[in-house]
Amino acid sequence: MTANAPETHPSDETLRGQRVGDFSLRHIGADESAQKAMLDVVGYESLDALADAAVPSTIRQEEALALEDPRTEAEVLAELRALAKKNQTAVQMIGQGYYDTITPPVLRRNILEDPAWYTAYTPYQPEISQGRLEALLNFQTMVQDLTGLPIANASLLDEASAVAEAALFMRRANKKVKEGAILVDSEILPQSLAVLQGRSEALGFDVVVIDVANGLAQYEGDVVGLVLQQPGVSGVVRDLKDVIAEAKGRGAMVTVAADLLSLTLIEAPGLQGADVAVGSAQRFGVPLFFGGPHAAYMAVAKGLERSLPGRLVGVSVDDAGLPAYRLALQTREQHIRREKATSNICTAQALLAIVASMYAVYHGPDGLTRIAERVHGHARSLAASLAGAGLELLHDAPFDTVTVSVPRRAADVVAAAKERGINLRLAGTDAVGISADETTTEAVIADVVAAFTETLGLEGELVSADAAEGFEIPESTRRESEFLTHPIFHSHRSETQMLRYLRKLSDRDLALDRTMIPLGSCTMKLNATAEMEAISWPEFASIHPFAPDEQTVGWRELISGLEDDLAAITGYDRVSIQPNAGSQGELAGLLAIRGYHLANGDSNRDVCLIPASAHGTNAASAVLAGMRVVVVATAEDGTIDAADLTAKIEANEGRIAAIMITYPSTHGVYDGDVRDVCEAVHAAGGQVYIDGANMNALVGLAQPGKFGGDVSHLNLHKTFCIPHGGGGPGVGPVAVRKHLAPFLPGDANAWHGGADVPVSASRFGSAGVLPISWAYVKLMGGAGLTRATQAALLAANYVSKRLADYYPTLYTGQSGLVAHECILDLRELTAKSGVTAEDVAKRLIDYGFHAPTLAFPVAGTLMVEPTESEDLGEIERFIEAMISIRAEIDAVAHHEIDLEASPLRRSPHTAAAVVDSSWDRAYSREEGAFPGTTSRQDKYFPPVGRIDGAGGDRNLVCSCPPIESFEN
Repeated sequence: MTANAPETHPSDETLRGQRVGDFSLRHIGADESAQKAMLDVVGYESLDALADAAVPSTIRQEEALALEDPRTEAEVLAELRALAKKNQTAVQMIGQGYYDTITPPVLRRNILEDPAWYTAYTPYQPEISQGRLEALLNFQTMVQDLTGLPIANASLLDEASAVAEAALFMRRANKKVKEGAILVDSEILPQSLAVLQGRSEALGFDVVVIDVANGLAQYEGDVVGLVLQQPGVSGVVRDLKDVIAEAKGRGAMVTVAADLLSLTLIEAPGLQGADVAVGSAQRFGVPLFFGGPHAAYMAVAKGLERSLPGRLVGVSVDDAGLPAYRLALQTREQHIRREKATSNICTAQALLAIVASMYAVYHGPDGLTRIAERVHGHARSLAASLAGAGLELLHDAPFDTVTVSVPRRAADVVAAAKERGINLRLAGTDAVGISADETTTEAVIADVVAAFTETLGLEGELVSADAAEGFEIPESTRRESEFLTHPIFHSHRSETQMLRYLRKLSDRDLALDRTMIPLGSCTMKLNATAEMEAISWPEFASIHPFAPDEQTVGWRELISGLEDDLAAITGYDRVSIQPNAGSQGELAGLLAIRGYHLANGDSNRDVCLIPASAHGTNAASAVLAGMRVVVVATAEDGTIDAADLTAKIEANEGRIAAIMITYPSTHGVYDGDVRDVCEAVHAAGGQVYIDGANMNALVGLAQPGKFGGDVSHLNLHKTFCIPHGGGGPGVGPVAVRKHLAPFLPGDANAWHGGADVPVSASRFGSAGVLPISWAYVKLMGGAGLTRATQAALLAANYVSKRLADYYPTLYTGQSGLVAHECILDLRELTAKSGVTAEDVAKRLIDYGFHAPTLAFPVAGTLMVEPTESEDLGEIERFIEAMISIRAEIDAVAHHEIDLEASPLRRSPHTAAAVVDSSWDRAYSREEGAFPGTTSRQDKYFPPVGRIDGAGGDRNLVCSCPPIESFEN
């Protein structure tokens, strides 16, 4: 413990004062005694006094949060059980992109429910992310093999938004046809069409639905791209080679939205000539979750990888020449592209992609094929049985879905099946769709057949799959090519092997279950077990997003309650939880603003003002909402430059649509002039968008809906405890004032145009993880949430104060305080020594820490956010590590050791490097591996040394490398 460090042990008096069952005392890391010691260092008598000094009085909320009293963990779990019982589980045969599946228990227990996986952050520090990067590379390889395309990304948000991303991708990647329509297969999933049409309307390009069976000649204009669905929403499987060739002949690019399981039996899109394949990996072991979170995918042809949206895992080498994984082509990330962005994808669905990849590892190609053949057999049995009863089928080539013509009686058949505990798809008034899946049994098929025959007064009998002739996948479309040939998909057949593989990968990573992750802007706080517990209960996890409302009472009660609580917390009037990422929340908010202006006849308002310091997705979202980005300069103190704001407003008179403000600012301070900024934009006729990424510094202290905001998105995966999952799931609800409520996202499954543009495939987005945030709010109550915010302010200011003599804080607000995070400025140290912020980030690994946010929002800095969940002992451990590193920097600056030979530049240190008999470094093994007070007993060793990112980009490899490449 360094000289200025306070005593961290709680006093007996403090322990006696804790209330039994007060969850906030579990959530907030520093107890009363530790907080007192920290306050003494910062210079304030109480948390209230600190908050009063830090938060401008002009924005402080006057009343306590109007929330119910906090519950205990037992009470919250009991209430969740009661809500779950209000949902009705059923045999889900609705299909339409969502299918029941069996999550192998070894994957459920050791990924989905394992904090080693779900508390990890996005793998921007690859040396401590090798486990999840390997799992994501498995996902990419799986998708590449199944789609027959050489490059796949590490997941997207859902199939509908992936289709929209594919359309935008074709518009920018097509070198032959620059302008023209996107033609869409009439067999596309309805929710995908709705999301695509919403995007196209904002960006001003045509989407034309056609029956591809009649060829493309029916559309005479220029065609940029064609989107096909395989199998179609009706279940039909078609040979797409000819229509793909026809599209190529007209200069168009082609996307196939393909079901991954079907691709074990149906020829791969890439081998049929497609440029792009998209879809969902949900049925690879990921529960229905009432609509999400589910990992979508996108794969593209060779040469198109630099236009690919989302993250891409690649293979490079570390400083010892060993293969090492990292995120590739980082210049595609939207925090760099900003107003030039063509996608706003930031977080995706890493955790769910990992589950899907391990489902493929668990089953292998033979196991997946057996599942697909069983599903197909049930569909053939169903088709033959219903045709034998005299019913007309819309097609006779199903993979898993049969659609039956039942003029004027469709609803009766669906109701009869529901009485038997089976949900079918009502396809208008005259047809019924039935989708088989991994959980389907022969008894279920018999019940479905009975629902038809008894309702319609027909004679019929069950035809077994073996006897169902004439309903096979057409020979011309059957898959002949191999897939999943890499040894990883053949090596883990026993549960023992699978369990050890998962443990090996998780041990390679550094997640929140092992150490503080002090990432500024990312709010890596406690994801309590009680909050997580309900998400895998069948009454929540096995509900189809299009199930009848009477079966989802508990879900909708939970969701409406959470929306009401979030409205009360933020000071807005209405909340929609549909957006399934923060970036999608931004887009939904901006589309609401756009819709509002159009409804008022202000179609000329298309300028979105964005401060230079804003999150990169802000500008990207504005572009996707059809707005023109105008950047507002940042003043020297980190605030919005008032003079430049005035100039930009005047230069765009009558055109201002909105301003996007991050508050507290991206620089980690409460700007005192935020009300002035809001009033200036309102006076110019614009709306104010307040980015809620930093809401952890506001809850209980200030409400953006009351101090000038018209709309905000929130990050439930930050402030409200949904874990990051290694890069997703995220949830980005959008909160609005009353006048924008009519423009909140609508239901994509029922949308046919209108101001309520949907942004996600399902009505409630990633509903499956909402019990986490619901539980957090109920456990904390208004007072607990406010204490958490105050504790976060205290932790950040404590770190800033304790490190002031070693690393100056770049920006401070009133009273010299920061908000919930502080930017440590290393630029002067770098100028004197050559040691970079990246060197410090890599050296922190040797101390057992995930690095703070590197080089954002200011190059050459580290942004630190301890959060309220870290106890004083862990905060002090981080502070000591940073002080120790400063001593190493000074040694370089004073020429006591050359930078290139120093432990800073040669970090992180692997166990292999430390025990190497040829150790010849300018410092001891102990200094390299166990710096400062690093524990000898619980030491984390990274599996690889410093990775060559640039070299990996020059030699791009984005699928599993051969096993022999890892041999020494």
